[in-house]
Amino acid sequence: MTPFTYHALPMRVVFGVGAVKSLPQEIERLGHRRALVLCGPEQESTGRMIADALGGRSAGLLAEARMHVPLEIADLARDRARALGADCCVAVGGGSAIGLGKAVALTHGLPVLAVPTTYAGSEMTPIWGLTENGRKRTGRDPRVLPVSVLYDPELTLTLPTALSVTSGINAAAHAVEALYAPDTSPIISLMAEEGVRALTTALPALVRDNGDLEAREQAQYGAWLSGACLGATTMSLHHKLCHSLGGTLGLPHAPTHTVVLPHVLAYNQPGAPQAVAALRRALGDTPDPARRLWELAGELGAPRSLRQLGMAETDIPRIVDEVLADPYANPVEVTAEGLTGLLRTAWAGEPPDLDHSA
Repeated sequence: MTPFTYHALPMRVVFGVGAVKSLPQEIERLGHRRALVLCGPEQESTGRMIADALGGRSAGLLAEARMHVPLEIADLARDRARALGADCCVAVGGGSAIGLGKAVALTHGLPVLAVPTTYAGSEMTPIWGLTENGRKRTGRDPRVLPVSVLYDPELTLTLPTALSVTSGINAAAHAVEALYAPDTSPIISLMAEEGVRALTTALPALVRDNGDLEAREQAQYGAWLSGACLGATTMSLHHKLCHSLGGTLGLPHAPTHTVVLPHVLAYNQPGAPQAVAALRRALGDTPDPARRLWELAGELGAPRSLRQLGMAETDIPRIVDEVLADPYANPVEVTAEGLTGLLRTAWAGEPPDLDHSA
C-alpha cells in the first residue's frame, strides 16, 4: 500500500427526512442567537419558510446568491449580516448559496450552517470561490467549512429533474477527481467509489420519477460522500477547467461539470489505473468509465456539449491559455495540444477521445 496521510475534517451531519426541523436546536447547540438566512432568488420561498420557522432566531433573509459568488454580492451579504446583528448564517440551496455563506464566513467571521437543496457538495468542503472582473479565485480556509449540515431529502423534491441530473453528475465529478488526486488515500477511494455508485444509481430513478423520495435520499447520500472527498483532496484538471469556463465565460456551474467530466476522465485514464478500476466497479463493471459517463449523461437528458451551454468555439484558445497559466496537479501532463483537443471534443459534444493525452 502506498503511504498516505488522511486529515479528517470536523463535520457535523444531520441526515434524513425531516432533518431541517432540528435547525433551531442546531443553532442553539452552537451557542448562536440570530441567523441570517441566505439563498438564491429561485429558493426564496424555501428560504423564507426556514427564516419564519426560526422565529426569534432569524435575523432576516437575503435571497441574492448568484452563481460563482460575485464579489459585490459577497460584500452585500457581509454588510447585511453586520447591519442586522447576525452571529451566524444559514445557507439554503446549492453551491451558490453555500458559497455565499462561505464568503461571509471568510470576510466577516460568521459560522455557516448549511441546508443543501441540490447535490453540489460545497457544504462538505473548506473551499471558497469569489469571482471578480471575470476571473474566479478559489482557496481553502477552515473558517468557511460549515459547522453543521442538515440533509433533508424532502427539500430536494422541488428540484426539477434536469437540475437534479446535472447537480448529481457535478457531485460525481468531485468523487471521480478525488480518486486520482495526488493526496488521495484508501479512505477517500472507498468514499469516492461509493459516492459515484450511489449517485449513478439514484439519478436514473429520479428521471423515471422526480418525486421518488428514496432515490432523493440516495442522491443526497452520494453527494455528501463526494463532497467530503473533494474537501479532503487536491483539485486537478477537471475543476481547474470548470472554474475557468465558469469564471471567464459565465457558463452554468453544474451543466459545465456535467459536460466536461467524461472528457477530462478520458484524458486522465491512462495515468490513473486505480481510479479506473474503482470507477469500473462503481459503474457496473463497465470497460470504459469515461465513455459510460458520457453515455449516462445522454440517457438522462443532460447537456453533452459546451456549445449547448453558450460557449463559442473561438473561446477555446483563451481557456487553454488560462488553464495553462496556473495549472493544478494532474496525473497526466496537461499540454496545449491535448487540452485544445479535449475542449474541441467537449465543445462539439462528441464522445470522449482517449487519444487527447498522447
